Amino acid sequence: MPLGSNAIGGGFGHVFGDIAFDPVLQAENATVTVNSFALQYVRPFRIGNKQARIDVLIPYTFAKWEGLLNGEPKEISRNGFADPRLRLSLNFIGPKAMSLKELQEFLKDNPTYTTVGASIAISFPFGQYYGDKLLNIGSNTFVFRPQIGMTHNWGAWSYELSTSVFLYTNNNDFYIDKTRKQEPLFAMQTHLTRKFKKRIWTTVSFGYGLGGNSIVNRQHKDDERGNFLGGLSAGMPITKKQSIKFAYGTTLTLKDVGANTNGFILGWSAIF
Repeated sequence: MPLGSNAIGGGFGHVFGDIAFDPVLQAENATVTVNSFALQYVRPFRIGNKQARIDVLIPYTFAKWEGLLNGEPKEISRNGFADPRLRLSLNFIGPKAMSLKELQEFLKDNPTYTTVGASIAISFPFGQYYGDKLLNIGSNTFVFRPQIGMTHNWGAWSYELSTSVFLYTNNNDFYIDKTRKQEPLFAMQTHLTRKFKKRIWTTVSFGYGLGGNSIVNRQHKDDERGNFLGGLSAGMPITKKQSIKFAYGTTLTLKDVGANTNGFILGWSAIF
């Protein structure tokens, strides 16, 4: 994004799938359906001559869990704000911070270039949360996600590779006055994008996350996550400054505890 611009966006997401809970909960044949709406704001700026940006995401979620609890059918629904996220990003290798005209000239003269940057995202524990409920929309914990990545652009193609770690603070109000700690979860993701005429683009994405063991009242739960993610997305402009995006994604747990889900996202964004 060029300096002096702003971006706003909105989106709808629908996710559904199967959940494998810790066997001690005696929850079987569990499924989840989640419908979410989100608003986002993005603002680029400069730090020295480096490109930086800040973005804010505010989600609202409708979730329903169904399954057998102690052998009896059970259904639970929640709706409310999920945890909002604030992210700060900085490119320390690659094009400097530029105006729109400067950026257009740079891209014309440099069809091949590489950008390396880092970001820190913080999720705040402001989402709906009940300390006497096991299933919640909010997490009641701060989540810090430092990330480093690179993007290589050549002509109509671009390739992105990034790695990150999720760091969790303690949840001191976990399910009837318990304390839940969560170990770091490490993640890696990659994207390959192809741009076409008229600003149409498509992307194929893959990712993997490992870690995140839980410790409840000093007892290790042996619930390490191991999730594979895959996705396809595409976007196109609808006006000079507005565009839409559609994405499909799937997750597959490679551990005894986790979720196998499918979902899609429909998004809209505008630059001004």
